[in-house]
Amino acid sequence: MNDSELDTLACAAGAALAGRGWCMATAESCTGGWIAEAVTAISGSSAWFDRGFVTYSNAAKIDMLGVSPATLTAHGAVSETTALEMVAGALERSLADIAVAVSGIAGPSGGTPDKPVGLVCLAWATRNVPARALTLRFAGDRYAVRRQTVLRALQGIVELASPAD
Repeated sequence: MNDSELDTLACAAGAALAGRGWCMATAESCTGGWIAEAVTAISGSSAWFDRGFVTYSNAAKIDMLGVSPATLTAHGAVSETTALEMVAGALERSLADIAVAVSGIAGPSGGTPDKPVGLVCLAWATRNVPARALTLRFAGDRYAVRRQTVLRALQGIVELASPAD
């Protein structure tokens, strides 16, 4: 797939990470590994990408990332609380200095009045800064929701990895 916007953003993430000597990890649900695919499409990414966790099911979130079953019961897979536990698990289970986690409802089915299609929770964490989470609602079909999620995830990596002005 040729997507110049994604390629440009993945390159920017790589440059920011390499500039700090950092490595990243991903914890993905609704994007199914697309963030990891976008960054590993960049030549030289082995210098700044450690690993990706594709945790589409709740069982995978628990087994691979250590998400609490109680969190999933109380808040659901699509929640900032779950995304924060996912990103913490990615950092704990990798050599990465920074991680991003995403969980959402890409559609076209699966939405509810409380959690409509397009709702996505993202979280970012580094080893030296507290994690932060964000909930967004993206418009469009399944492809568009997933693509916008990948873009926003990478934007967050660039923001956190870029040196402060």
